[in-house]
Amino acid sequence: MVAQINTVAFAGIEVLPIEAQVAISGGLPTFTIVGLPDKAVGESRERVRAALHAIGLALPARRITVNLAPADVQKEGSHFDLPIALGLLVAMGVIPMEEIAQYTALGELGLDGSIAAVAGVLPAAIAANAAGRGLICPGTQGGEAAWAGGADILAPRSLLELINHFKGVSILSTPQPSEPKADAVFLDLRDIKGQETAKRAVEIAAAGSHNLLMIGPPGSGKSMLAARMPGLLPRLSAAEALEVSMIHSIAGQLADGGIVRQRPFRDPHHSASTPALVGGGQRVKPGEISLAHRGVLFLDELPEFSRQALESLRQPLETGRVVIARANAHVSYPARFQLVAAMNPCKCGYLDDPQLACGKAPRCAADYQNRISGPLFDRIDLHVDVPAVDPLDLSAPPPREDSAAVAARVARARDIQAERYTADGVSTNAEADGELLEKVASPDADGRALLTQAAEKMRLSARGYHRMLRVARTIADLDSAPSVKRIHIAEALSYRRIMPGRGLTN
Repeated sequence: MVAQINTVAFAGIEVLPIEAQVAISGGLPTFTIVGLPDKAVGESRERVRAALHAIGLALPARRITVNLAPADVQKEGSHFDLPIALGLLVAMGVIPMEEIAQYTALGELGLDGSIAAVAGVLPAAIAANAAGRGLICPGTQGGEAAWAGGADILAPRSLLELINHFKGVSILSTPQPSEPKADAVFLDLRDIKGQETAKRAVEIAAAGSHNLLMIGPPGSGKSMLAARMPGLLPRLSAAEALEVSMIHSIAGQLADGGIVRQRPFRDPHHSASTPALVGGGQRVKPGEISLAHRGVLFLDELPEFSRQALESLRQPLETGRVVIARANAHVSYPARFQLVAAMNPCKCGYLDDPQLACGKAPRCAADYQNRISGPLFDRIDLHVDVPAVDPLDLSAPPPREDSAAVAARVARARDIQAERYTADGVSTNAEADGELLEKVASPDADGRALLTQAAEKMRLSARGYHRMLRVARTIADLDSAPSVKRIHIAEALSYRRIMPGRGLTN
């Protein structure tokens, strides 16, 4: 008899059906796993053997062969432990094949027979539900799997619990969706004194999901402004929350079984490598740009990131996806993120202050700013100067307007965009392109003339031209204006700078 257990493998967030076939036959006692297993899968032999021994079962002294089919798909991860163990239990006659066939199983076995958490339970549950099967997953992740909507979910904490369930000794209860964590307490814009222009740029960026670059000396508040961005963004919709949670589940970062409801805010250190940013590694895990999907990726000290890492952002910024090419596979992850970056005007940071600037100015500024390539700079919609804070502003009382007031305006602008793009497959102005952009953001005659004149003088690329239209459309939405006018174009242009090294700091 050959036992056949349904399980899964992952290619990005795509779930591939895998069948664990287990046969016990005559011959010398061996335990072989075939079907392109990686090292973690190969080590399942010892974990399965020890887990069965812990519950009082011994493997028969016969030839055991496990085939993970299809054999030409690379099998990675420890989640194959449970389906292999279940296949052995079926082949040994401990549990019936008929009941196991109705489930997809995944989980890592401990040496004591416990079932440990694994990555990818949420997408596996969605795939199992679509295939009309139930899911067997680790006990700590039953609440995560329940968000997929499947009625038949088994979440045992140990192999013995699962055996007792199928034997009818003790029935496992159906897990309920885990409640999301309480909303985070966001930092407030009232903490920032002065910097009214930068605050306005942050509001526009939040309203239209535009990319933003803040340029200023150390201590001017760039990082503080970026850290307050999450408090201005609306919560994820139900569909977006499921999409984001699937990525975090694949990465093994979905804590306590609760799905992600707040928009992600990722702020990797500038020493981050290219695989850390875009994804990759031996098992091709999602990187920071995918973990920031539908949220914000904040890159502080932008020129300090490696040139290769920064250039790898160019394609995802345009397409909203990242494709990681390997010799044996191409893996794709969603990456519709909002880039918020901060940088000093030069290496020492005090280019505009003659008393503090180094003796290499202004040459050092050109060299420092040229670490950001023109194509990447062109993909950033808003460029705003964040000058040193005036001491008078520091001693003034906090501003009256807080993050809640700004967030309310951002929410209204996002609602306008959601209604506008209902039938177009996009959700924000930053995603509008082509004929759709011309349709929704075409300015009046005065606005068109101003934009054309500015495009000639500022040498805007076609991409820069269209990004100015998108920003102007967002500014009009914040004003609840039905059409884009000259004043909206003018404000959008005020946030545009020319290429690095050619007058970035005016």
